[in-house]
Amino acid sequence: MKIYEDEKQCYIKAALAMGTTEEQEQLRKNLDTIDWSVLEHISKKETVNERGVFAPLDAVEVSEIEARSEEFKAAGLKAIREGKVGAVLLAGGQGTRLGLDKPKGTLNIGVTKDRYLFEQLTLNLMEVTDEAGVYVPLYVMTSNINHKDTVEFFEEHDYFGYPKEYVKFFIQEMTPACDFEGRVYMESKTEVAMSPNGNGGWFSSLVKSGLIEDIHARGVEWLDVFAVDNCLQRIADPCFVGATIVSGKESGAMVVRKAAPDEKVGVLCTEDGKPSIAEYYEMTEEMATLRKENGELAYGFGVILNYLFPVKKLEEIVDAHMPIHVVEKKIPHMDTEGNFVKPEAPNGCKFETLVLDMVHMMDSCLPYEVVRERAFAPIKNLHGVDSLDSARELLKGCGVEI
Repeated sequence: MKIYEDEKQCYIKAALAMGTTEEQEQLRKNLDTIDWSVLEHISKKETVNERGVFAPLDAVEVSEIEARSEEFKAAGLKAIREGKVGAVLLAGGQGTRLGLDKPKGTLNIGVTKDRYLFEQLTLNLMEVTDEAGVYVPLYVMTSNINHKDTVEFFEEHDYFGYPKEYVKFFIQEMTPACDFEGRVYMESKTEVAMSPNGNGGWFSSLVKSGLIEDIHARGVEWLDVFAVDNCLQRIADPCFVGATIVSGKESGAMVVRKAAPDEKVGVLCTEDGKPSIAEYYEMTEEMATLRKENGELAYGFGVILNYLFPVKKLEEIVDAHMPIHVVEKKIPHMDTEGNFVKPEAPNGCKFETLVLDMVHMMDSCLPYEVVRERAFAPIKNLHGVDSLDSARELLKGCGVEI
């Protein structure tokens, strides 16, 4: 049965009733291109997050990294110089919470001069490419909301000095949004209300964009995936890449030592014997406060969304069904009378996959400790914790002129 033949889909039916013949035809075409299977998860949202048995996972700590830095860096630089390492920037979001109606990466983080988030991340990557003497291909994931603005911003700023031929853009896939009963919202008479499918969809989106061909042509074997909002992000870091390769682990994850047992970060651990991430709200008090013999927290390392994945394994799992997380959100939409509604409270569900679930699909993962003050300055808010203010201070502390 087609979605518009479902009696309960009142918003779709209303749009069809209000539309002209041309609009009706366009809507039906659009409806036929959408994967509606996510709607099945509405009834499963209470059980989708059931988890297995957690256990601590030891990290390679800063002291060991410093002691073996020459070994790790040599292995990492070798892989980079052989063209085996690529980077993926997850930049599908807008800077709405920062008062910016543009892509988050266009945020000006400068104080005495203009310095944009995209620019700072590019400069971070260029520290590595300058040392290696070769460029690392950079794949930028955008969304249908910010793709045009993102590409234009890079063009306008001449790719911040990075060679254009090494920067490729692709658009994140979208999923339909609905009310709590599974009735799909409409954005207009011809368009369904859609939302990005979560950061876990980055590789399938990359494949569908055709960029996997570019990865194969370049001989890339490892992809370092990182988030746009951390302006101190170490990208394709040779020591991180090398430590992962030397360890023989299938993947790697940058982690920071937790500041306190109740810090709101996901921790890298094992779940049913495989690497996994336990979100802070999933941890019992016993887990959060458990300590090792030396007094350190057993679950002591938080992830910062910087992962190193092997392309070969990613291709093996790309068609696997990742867990769908049902998230309650405020969804602007067109009501059954044709009026546009901007809700003030959550009025429905979006469906997301998360990159942390990809970690659990790996056979093994190396938690790689980085020093928080040198590698973790997320910008979630304008002021306060994890804000533009705090990020600026951390940048200054690292000697970055802004």
